[in-house]
Amino acid sequence: MAVFVQEQGIAPELEIDALDAQCLHAVAYKIYNRQDTPVATGRLLPADADGCSRIGRMAVDHALRGRNYGRLVLDALLRAARARGDRSVLLHAQCSAEGFYRRAGFVPEGERFDEVDIPHIAMRLRW
Repeated sequence: MAVFVQEQGIAPELEIDALDAQCLHAVAYKIYNRQDTPVATGRLLPADADGCSRIGRMAVDHALRGRNYGRLVLDALLRAARARGDRSVLLHAQCSAEGFYRRAGFVPEGERFDEVDIPHIAMRLRW
């Protein structure tokens, strides 16, 4: 909510859906004053009939971007996808994060598009 709703202005009703209960969620925490504070998150949706799963809701606290928390979450979700036998992973990357996903091995697919009024590109990682 802090990243998508408060920072980026996305309507709250677009951020909560029934799929959350079916997803695997990864959360990175930072310990501050002996308290665990969530600083990054992402979710992995179930794979489709072709073995392609989807990652979504990748978010890192604004003040902590560039410190590897997002990569830790992404890597955890990719390990989980591989472990359950998924054949590929798809995501809709905000264009501003395309380089982040390219460095993780994702390849763009198709043309750029707007999702919630933010430019995105579909990207896939196969193994």
